[in-house]
Amino acid sequence: MDWHHPDGVRCAEDEGARRRFIKYIHGQIRELMTNYGKVDILWYDVNWPLSVEGWESAKMNRMVRKLQPDIIINDRSGLPEDFSTPEQHITAESRGRAWEACMTMNESWGYHKADDAWKTPKQIIRNLITCARDGGNYLLNIGPKADGSVPEESIRILNTVGQWMDKYGETIYGAEPCEVKHSLFANFTRKGTTLFVHVHFWPGEQWAISGLQTKVKSARLLPRGERVEFEQNDFRVRFKGLPVKAPDELVSVLELECDSIPRQDTMFVRKNMPRKRV
Repeated sequence: MDWHHPDGVRCAEDEGARRRFIKYIHGQIRELMTNYGKVDILWYDVNWPLSVEGWESAKMNRMVRKLQPDIIINDRSGLPEDFSTPEQHITAESRGRAWEACMTMNESWGYHKADDAWKTPKQIIRNLITCARDGGNYLLNIGPKADGSVPEESIRILNTVGQWMDKYGETIYGAEPCEVKHSLFANFTRKGTTLFVHVHFWPGEQWAISGLQTKVKSARLLPRGERVEFEQNDFRVRFKGLPVKAPDELVSVLELECDSIPRQDTMFVRKNMPRKRV
């Protein structure tokens, strides 16, 4: 959609307007694909008010791939193409399809002076961990002010998240899809046979992960790598001698070296989850 074009809105009801608008839009896309060197990603956004047929999306994307053979295209032309873009929620794709969750830092995509519903750095870190765990990207939006500057609250939040990433980025970048997902106080990422336990509600000196079906060879507390005592049976891995208070006020991380790709018995976890009293 081009909100400034005179045919942009009426193209849905007027075939002549639609043809003019499509000629214009396809021309814009051709210009972008030819005037600026190699383009990696084409990220369509609002496909209102036309259908796939109305936009002539198949024709448009064939042109794009002819001009930029190595490009990847998102799903917002109305066709699935290369990757999915769930908005304001995290929903992983199945069967290995690429995806990225698109979310705002507060509740507005553009700058909104009155919108004070800012996500905390901890919320953003937890979203990032979930995306990495399930094999996706986290697209995090900033709404600049009218003069192009970044809002002070956005800067504060991003700096805090960046400081956390300076310490624990190895647990996020290059992470592979992880089958260990269930815990009341933690989330997980994986690289090979290494399982990272991201503890967002620190339980104290002793706590356990239920249903882990993979033998743990060693446990360390990041970022410094101090060894952590643990014991493991068929039902859980219990960690002992940990700090009473969370080592990191945002999200603390344990690194577990396993003897194979870590897996979890989800049925065991569900059966042993605490039940609310009625």
